[in-house]
Amino acid sequence: MVSSSSQIFSGNLNRSEVVPSRKFVKLPPWLEVAKPRLIPLLLATTLGGMALTEGWPLPSPRLACTLGGGALAAAAAGALNCLWEQDLDKRMIRTSSRALPSGRLSPNSVFAGAISCTLAAATLLVSGVNCLAAGLSLLGLCSYVLLYTAFLKPRTSQNIVFGGVAGAIPPLVGASAATGHIGLGGWWLFALVMVWTPAHFWALALLLKDDYKSVGIPMLPVVKGSAFTADAIARYGWATVLLSTLGIFALPEGGFLYGILTIPFNVRLLQMVKSLTIDPDDVSRSKGLFRWSILYMFGICLLLVVSRLPLAAQFHNQSIDLFIQLASTSLIAS
Repeated sequence: MVSSSSQIFSGNLNRSEVVPSRKFVKLPPWLEVAKPRLIPLLLATTLGGMALTEGWPLPSPRLACTLGGGALAAAAAGALNCLWEQDLDKRMIRTSSRALPSGRLSPNSVFAGAISCTLAAATLLVSGVNCLAAGLSLLGLCSYVLLYTAFLKPRTSQNIVFGGVAGAIPPLVGASAATGHIGLGGWWLFALVMVWTPAHFWALALLLKDDYKSVGIPMLPVVKGSAFTADAIARYGWATVLLSTLGIFALPEGGFLYGILTIPFNVRLLQMVKSLTIDPDDVSRSKGLFRWSILYMFGICLLLVVSRLPLAAQFHNQSIDLFIQLASTSLIAS
């Protein structure tokens, strides 16, 4: 019988098996290079950044411009990433059929499309939101393409730790779109995404270890092995859980409800992290953690938005009043 660990590292497991939708959804070449599967989570964290400010909810036109500009900037970043890594993709079995290495799109057309998306994003954000939001979106694009893809990814096993800043910028964009500046809440969500990213990405890297090794990309599982990577995932998982609870104080209102609703999310995350450390070579555990980490971040952002509803604020205030009354009664009794 073939073990789960040999399935992981035999080179037979590819992204289509990790993310089932890839088996059934074949995107047009132009859409493929934009990496549209990454964009919804980036927009979710943008909304989370907005919900953490006093400017929530935003007027509909500004909200649409922020999300539209963010999506265009993310599409441009994805296209430039594909352009930069086209030679690398050509050498890897799982990526050789992508639009650029397979010749379905030319490098010149992808570059022109990426520049067009970048200019459209900047125009939309400057005219419909503000210059700070536009600047931050462009900073996120440059961080992904230059800092992570071009500089860190081929040089260090800690590439995603520092390169994760690119994926953590959307909350700052959301906060600046809502208020014109970045407050404490925006920086908190930025930090949360930063510590969440390594655990999320390394779970996938465990599944694709052989792919990265075959082309000399020093991902952590390649350099340090599966057990070391699982331990690192556990550390970042705990940091994610601890930092996520601080959202109680980062929210302008509704923090008590948020704190209660995050408990099942955090418990499940810790369960899956612990399960992975027991058997780092089990494909089902790595795959399960990778999938759950995506749902986890979507869930956190949803809870931030829900916590800004009037009923959530009322629940928060009533809970505080009840706590004060109980504390006062305890002091009098003692």
